[in-house]
Amino acid sequence: MAGTPVWSVDPRTGKQLEEVAAEATPEDVDRAVRAAHQARGALADAALRARFLRAAAEFLDGAGQAVVEAADAETALGSGRLTGELARTTGQLRAFADAVEEGSHLDVRIDRADPSLSPPRPELRRYKVPLGVVAVYAASNFPLAFSVPGGDTASALAAGCPVVVKAHPDHPATSELCASLLRRAAVACGLPAELVTVLHGFDAGVELVRHPLVSAAGFTGSVRGGRALFDAAAARPVPIPFHGELGSLNPVVVTPAAAAERAEEIGSGLAGSVTLGVGQFCVKPGLVLVPEGPDGDRLTGALATSLGESGPGVLLDHRMRENFLAGVRERAALPGVTAPVAPGPGGEHAVGAGFLSVRAATLLEGGAHEVLLEECFGPVTVVVRYAGQGEAAAVLDRLGGNLSATLQLSRAETEGAPGPAAALIAQVTGLAGRIVVNGWPTGVAVAPAQHHGGPYPAATSHSTSVGGTAIERWLRPVAYQSVPDALLPPELREANPLGLPRRVTGTA
Repeated sequence: MAGTPVWSVDPRTGKQLEEVAAEATPEDVDRAVRAAHQARGALADAALRARFLRAAAEFLDGAGQAVVEAADAETALGSGRLTGELARTTGQLRAFADAVEEGSHLDVRIDRADPSLSPPRPELRRYKVPLGVVAVYAASNFPLAFSVPGGDTASALAAGCPVVVKAHPDHPATSELCASLLRRAAVACGLPAELVTVLHGFDAGVELVRHPLVSAAGFTGSVRGGRALFDAAAARPVPIPFHGELGSLNPVVVTPAAAAERAEEIGSGLAGSVTLGVGQFCVKPGLVLVPEGPDGDRLTGALATSLGESGPGVLLDHRMRENFLAGVRERAALPGVTAPVAPGPGGEHAVGAGFLSVRAATLLEGGAHEVLLEECFGPVTVVVRYAGQGEAAAVLDRLGGNLSATLQLSRAETEGAPGPAAALIAQVTGLAGRIVVNGWPTGVAVAPAQHHGGPYPAATSHSTSVGGTAIERWLRPVAYQSVPDALLPPELREANPLGLPRRVTGTA
């Protein structure tokens, strides 16, 4: 293979498994993008797009055992977790096929001409068209659902956009396998294989976002990496939309009444959410506001017990392991910070889960303690003990944007008249894209009403990367004024030959 080799690595041992590919050169990136651009017209037919998405799901399901085995070998996430992730991945492909056939994502609107208005209104017809080639940057922690066959790819193809994926270095063999299945599905449907291409290498990712024929990008990863690509997308001669999910603390607030009512239940539930996927979910609760006093002590006691029973786990790669251990050491060394259950090494290749604790008054002093308000990727959370609602609100005011915010409330607070709980919901609505009450944020349902995004740095746009409306990221509106019916796109013609939902002069 020419170029720098790309190896598949076993995170359980750190050993190389196989040489999978070579890092893409600038010429490779250019060829891939140009081929995708040339193939974009093949996705114009909605029925064929839907057929392709369903075929992709069938090909992935048919090779399910091989896909899960490849992903587990490279990520150590386990066959059970990955089997569920594969089902989620194929499910969202089929869901986008349904959305393509239903057609409401095109947002067809027609305003009849009305010369009696002042000023007079001409005939206007509006819908949305695909942007063009989409660059997708795969995530480390979801080798299927947020990677080559994942939501960014599925939604872009559903919108009619070809995709060039920059594979994540943690799972190159899985990426190549999934790409081959998607390309086979395309060919089986009579479509060009170039509608989906995978590239490897850091430099290839930078070249990709800068390519003049790339029209938009989707990213899931770190604040540092995502912000660099976001800036590059904005600095182009022709800037492009960059939909990035960058990082999130996902705060949890436990009210005094909730702690009094079910401290042990909340503590054990929190432990399960923090350790799910070895703490590598993007919506892992990273900061938890717990009231001072005996009820809060019972909660943290239950948390400590559950975390102590969780056992060590393997992170996605050794670089992440070192970053996790360094991040925990930095936080634990701060004045006033304790480690009731110390996170740390769990053997040569694994880590142990735990939590840190600090008083809200100490955190609010700022300075070096600001690092506690930053995400630490892995199985750790920071418990902040607060003395009253004012302290809890002050801590929340210090947070940046988040994917989620969770409130643990008592029965009386959920069933009674609006009070402090309503004020809490209002406050966290300003800093998160999804509000959870008496649940946990890990486990993001793929549903039409879902929103997986949030204020910066959780995301760089106001769009979602999960759910039916994720397709909107790859479309732009076009209005046609006084255009004869025969010259209109089929989606806008008076007879509505495609049977699309539409709003006519404000009425559905």
